[in-house]
Order: sequence, then C-alpha cells, then structure tokens
Amino acid sequence: MSLGHAAFLRLAIVGLVASLTMTSATWDHADARSAKKSHAAGHAGKSGKVGKNRSRVAFTGWTRYAAIVVDDKSGEVLHETKADEPRHPASITKIMTLYLLFEQLEAGHLKLDSQMPISAHAASRPPTKLGLKVGQTLKVEDAIMGLVTRSANDAASVIAEAVGGSEEDFARLMTRKAIALGMSSTIYVNASGLPADLQITTARDQAVLGRAIQHRFPQYFTYFATPSFRFRKQVIRNHNGLLGNVKGVDGIKTGYTHASGYNLVTSVKRDDRQVVAVVLGGPSNGARDNRMRELIEEYLPKASVERSAPILTELGPNGAPVTAAAAPDLIAPTLASERSIPIELIATNIIPGKANYRTDVPPSERDDAPPGSKEDLERKAEKAKQAEKEKAGGKGGKASKAAKADKDPPRRSRRSAGNAANSDADAKPAVRSRHAERRAGRAARQQ
Repeated sequence: MSLGHAAFLRLAIVGLVASLTMTSATWDHADARSAKKSHAAGHAGKSGKVGKNRSRVAFTGWTRYAAIVVDDKSGEVLHETKADEPRHPASITKIMTLYLLFEQLEAGHLKLDSQMPISAHAASRPPTKLGLKVGQTLKVEDAIMGLVTRSANDAASVIAEAVGGSEEDFARLMTRKAIALGMSSTIYVNASGLPADLQITTARDQAVLGRAIQHRFPQYFTYFATPSFRFRKQVIRNHNGLLGNVKGVDGIKTGYTHASGYNLVTSVKRDDRQVVAVVLGGPSNGARDNRMRELIEEYLPKASVERSAPILTELGPNGAPVTAAAAPDLIAPTLASERSIPIELIATNIIPGKANYRTDVPPSERDDAPPGSKEDLERKAEKAKQAEKEKAGGKGGKASKAAKADKDPPRRSRRSAGNAANSDADAKPAVRSRHAERRAGRAARQQ
C-alpha cells in the first residue's frame, strides 16, 4: 500500500468516526431560525405552542419519541414533546393492572396473602414471566412484586382473571378506568402490554396515571420502589435502572416491545418538589434512561414546593372515588371491532354516571359493553350460538370438513399428476400419432 493511499485511508476512517459520533448524538437542537419561527408562533395553537411548556429539540434515531414532565403539586406541565401522539404502552400497561388490583385490596375483596388461581392462558404468556404452572396459585403480594420488578406477563394475566373473570373483560375495566381518570386517548386490550394494535396511549395519559396511582394508593405505591424480591428460590431484580441511581426516584415502571420502543414512567421526590415524567419510544434502555435523567435534572428544580392542585383521582356522580365495581357505570370507549383501528374515543350526550354506547354495531362485535350488562350478555349469547353452529357442522366443524372432503378430490403433486396423465390409456394413441407425424415430416424433408 502506498504512503498516499494509507494517508487517504486514515483520513477516511477519521471522517467516518466523526460522522458516526455526530449521528449518535442524543439531541439535535433546532437551529436558531426554526426556534425563532416556533417562538413567533407563540400561543397561536396547540401544535405551534412553544416556550417553557414546549420542547424545541428534535432527536436523531428517536422516531417514536414522546415525553412529558408534570409538576405533581401544581399540575403544571413543565415540558412536553408529542405528548398527545398515540403510542403503544408496552409494559407500562401494568400500572393500570396494579391500579385495579389495589382497588380490590382497598375494598377488602382481596388481601395481600390471597391466593389467585393460575390458568392455562396465564401460564402460556410469553416472557418476561415468573414461570407459573397451570393449576397452582399465586399470592397477591407475589403478583405485585412480579409486576413491578420482572414485569411478569403471566402474573399480569393471573391478576386480570382474578379481578375481571377473563383478561378480555379485565381490559374493558382498565379502559373504563382510564376514561374515569381523564385518560381520553388510552385503550387497553390486555393486562400485560404484550403487542396489540389496539393497545394505545399517550405520554400525557401515562403522566395522569402515574400521579393518580400514588395519590389514590400511597400505601401500595411503595411497591414500585422494590429493588428486588425472592420468588421460589430465585432473586428477581427491578428492571428500572433509575431506582437507587437517581436521587429521589421512587418508581414507577419500564416497558418495551418492538412496536413501542423503550418506555419509562418515573416519579421523583426531592427537596419538597415532585414531578412525574414520561419518556416513550427510546431506541435503547440506556438512551431512554439518560433522557429521563436530563428531564429530571432540568425540570425538577422548577417544580413547586407547595401543593396547589387537588389530589388526582377519579370521582363518581356522588363525588366519591370510583372503584372497579362501579367503573362500568362510567363513560366507556367505543370500538367497532377488535380489527378496527380506533381514531378517537366517542362519547355523546355525556351524563355523569351513565354510559353512552353506539347503537350501530352488532352486539357480537361490541367491545364497550360492561361485564354483566344486557349488551354484554347479548354478545356472549351470540358467541355461544356461533360456537354451537360450528360444532354442529358450521365453519370448522366435523360435518363441514366432511362436506369439503366430498366436494374436493384429494390433491396430487404436479409430478404425480403428470405421471398419471402419461399413464392414461386414452392419451397414449394421441401421443403416438403426433410422434408418427413428426417422423414422417422429417423423412419427407430428407428425401
């Protein structure tokens, strides 16, 4: 290699490293012109608003990034970026799962040492999980610890079935509770946060939940600060890397799926100040945690030291906190079917304490009917009727398969079909006739 070529190669490597360093920078501040233009927009509209409540920075590699920082004592939004854009919650879903479980504990329907049965559905949930076995039971407190540390999907399903009867019905309760709390852009489909197209939320909604769960259940919120716990001869450590490493962090939950990116809801109390911050869509654990540290250090000093905002919790028509049992009486979201993509949650003619449902969707396709309601019973009856129809010979039944077998002859491979055709006695004379004609033609040309 010539000296000139080697020097050129070294320069190229240096240039590549510099380029990668610039690309991997966490933050890419908007240039002065963009900031000035955004500032000029002022308070012209929600999308154009800037100032202390709007971020002017963009991120490289954070295509799903959304964030918000809320002063818990004043309720003021100290920072927000894409806080109202829909995102998949992943395992921060389990905050709502625990919210409903804490309600049951508060009401006395369950105790910390209550044993919950483990179904085949719960045991079959994919990791992360505790490795629960069908037919065994799980203690309520172990389920709580499993969710806040390992983010166990099987334990989340056990809770859902113990509280809601089924995970499907429990998810309806979760969604209704979200609406009762003012989380108007959140829909839950399962209790764990496992991938589901319909399971969506926003950074703003998760900040609401992060504040409400500690306001409503301060005696149980301390579980979110658990660094580790022992479960059946194994020590399980908390996934939240900020616990014990950032002063004042007392919870609450991490989350990740491929569709969501790395999510984190954090509560911080320091020097009589408290904020709840949410970061969604991080490209890695480290990048997400670093961004959360930055938000905490920048905005916590700006938080209030005295409470001026009321305690955040849901209230029923009588002004009392709403429990899971009363949740069906609240306004519910509207989904046409599990295959639809929700654009918005529809509620018309809102009357406190009364649910509003669409009437243009067949009961069998409705997802907004509270368990035990007339609509829910109609939906279940329709499903049972369809199951009986299939069993008696409808789609998927034995009679249906037999009919199909009579209608459709057995399939044969292309080779076997070809061989069968060549061995067909009726086809051989025609083949021999064509060969004879070709031979006669060649003989005539040779002559």
